[in-house]
Order: sequence, then C-alpha cells, then structure tokens
Amino acid sequence: MRTNLFLSLIALLSLTVCIPWVSGLPAEDIQLITNEEYFQVAQKLIKEAKKSIQVMMFEMAHYSGRSTTPSNVLIRELIQAQKRGVHVEVILEVREGEDRTSKRNRQTGKILSEGGVKVIFDSLMKTTHAKVMVVDRELTLLGSTNWTHYALANNNEASVLIRSKEIAKELGDYFNRVKAAGSK
Repeated sequence: MRTNLFLSLIALLSLTVCIPWVSGLPAEDIQLITNEEYFQVAQKLIKEAKKSIQVMMFEMAHYSGRSTTPSNVLIRELIQAQKRGVHVEVILEVREGEDRTSKRNRQTGKILSEGGVKVIFDSLMKTTHAKVMVVDRELTLLGSTNWTHYALANNNEASVLIRSKEIAKELGDYFNRVKAAGSK
C-alpha cells in the first residue's frame, strides 16, 4: 500500500514537472469565418492595414489571365499595401522538385517580389501547412483556407478572425522563427 502511494505521488510530481503549464491568451473578439466570407474578410484586413501584414500560406495561386479570381485580387491587395507603406512579408511552402504547390508558390512569390513584397520560401526540411495572416500585430486570420480559387470560392473552409495583441504577437514571433529558417 505504501509503495503504491509513493509511486502515485512520484508519477503525479513527474507530470507537474515535465509538462509545462499552458495558459490561454486573451482575445477581445473571435469571429467564425466560413467559406466565401474569408475572401471579403481577408481583403478588408489587407486594405485597412496600417503598419504590417505577415502571411504564411501553404498554397497561394496566381492565375494568369484571370484578374478577378479571388486569390489574384488578394495578391494584388498585398502589393498595393506594400506600395502604400505597409510592411508586407509572405512565407510560402516549397518542396524540392516541381509539384503543383511548389510551382504555384514560386510563380506567386515572383509576382509578389516584383511588387516589392518580401517573400520567403520555407525550409525544405519542413512543410509549412499553416494558413495565417497577422495584421498590425493585432488581428489574426487563421484557419483552413489556402489562397487558391477553389479554397476561396468553392470549398467548405473554416477560419477564425481573432482580435488579440497577445495572440498576434505570438503568431508574429512564430512567423519570424519560420522566416529565419527559410530562404529567399
């Protein structure tokens, strides 16, 4: 009996020592954004940005000859934001070889770079599957939506818009860690 109690106490102590305490970060407001709503919300965030935009995206597609497709519009908005003085940075997924995602992202990265946007391709050692945008270190749009035609116009997607300086700071810091491991 004593041995079991002692072993239980040791197990409990080891859990409290080994597992870091996780606490929630405060948020002023969280809104659910589904399906086509994402495009309007993302576009508004980009247009209203004053200081900075950080975008980390698994797939961002630019479609030649289709200027009104939602992803093309968002890409143009990022370039316009950069031109009006907002610091815009984008991290995109790439892999070795010529898979569809890498091809699209390299093409889009070239267009963004030519527009003055700082583009970083993630490390080949990791897959960047995140779909996140942090605006002015205060607003975060985070969810399942890639910047492709189908994701923005046809798919069932779920994202959240979070108003929280603390969450935006944490994700901005995460963005910077991923950026540091990437390449131009």
